[in-house]
Amino acid sequence: MTEQTYRVIQWATGTVGSAALKYFIENPVIDLVGVYVTNPEKVGKDAGELVGLPSTGIKATSDIDAILAMEADCVLFAPSMMTPPLEQVCQLLASGKNVVSPAGPFLPNKWLPEETARIEAACREGNVSFHGCGIHPGFSGDILPLTLARLMSRVDCIEVSEIIDKVRNPMIYTEIMGFGADPEELLANPRRSPETYKHFYSSMAMIAEGLGKEIEKVTVKFEVAKALKDIQHLYGEVKAGTVGGQHYEWTAWCEGAPLIVYHFYWQLGEDLDPVWEQGEAKYRVRIKGEPPLECHLMAMEEEDGRHPFLGLPWTGLVGCTAVPAVCDAAPGIVTHLDLGVVQPKGLVRR
Repeated sequence: MTEQTYRVIQWATGTVGSAALKYFIENPVIDLVGVYVTNPEKVGKDAGELVGLPSTGIKATSDIDAILAMEADCVLFAPSMMTPPLEQVCQLLASGKNVVSPAGPFLPNKWLPEETARIEAACREGNVSFHGCGIHPGFSGDILPLTLARLMSRVDCIEVSEIIDKVRNPMIYTEIMGFGADPEELLANPRRSPETYKHFYSSMAMIAEGLGKEIEKVTVKFEVAKALKDIQHLYGEVKAGTVGGQHYEWTAWCEGAPLIVYHFYWQLGEDLDPVWEQGEAKYRVRIKGEPPLECHLMAMEEEDGRHPFLGLPWTGLVGCTAVPAVCDAAPGIVTHLDLGVVQPKGLVRR
């Protein structure tokens, strides 16, 4: 029996988008029909060339009108900016294309009523669905904890930690996020707003809903670590005494007690004071209750003995594997709970 195929457009080809594009080209269930790029040097290049694969016959374009006019079942929307342009999402939906977006917005979300209303209206106009997803917010912060909770007889508190050593795993926004800044200045004016948890709220609420609870409030904590010596990283240098580590903590409270805690440990090596975490980059889930458990989500060890951080490609792939289910879903905003157990298609190579 021949599997159904899905016509897909890849929007943007940064780190996340490139992982998605490679997946679409190599998956026999996907028919790649378009690629949108913003870099003028990529315009006109074959999709395969952009990710080191053989020619596909699909040329990259920066013409949004051409993308909107294409016949496609879905767009994997992965712009490089941290706040995705909602107008473009709505245009794609209204043109009759389902949208899977690892860039958000992550809905439903009580903190984003205007975004929710606009996307719902565009879904109705195009008779299609929208799905916001990623590794965090997303998989590590909702699907994984809920799955692990099935092994518990009692859940007291779920803690999800993102742990990244940004020396071993360089990221271009290291300086933008305040590494190398004066510690007191950054504590007073964190580069990641205290309101950022609201963009992760859909994942928190999904866990609470899955456990039959409702979030009462979210509290925020932020602390920094000082570099004990000058630290070199791929994109520059952090001087001794400046910020070499950051820890964000967001706690969702239910019935007067912490139920869900998200930790973000971002460090430049271990020559820091304090050192909160040591070891490889990973996502870690700890569930306190009966019986207590701990699960680490990380890449396999490579030849150099290290475990690379795969958060960015995972962000793209968790959207890719949901494309068929989103296309087959009823119109509207769909979550992981709506999609049920997603069965990725076309992954097994024979």
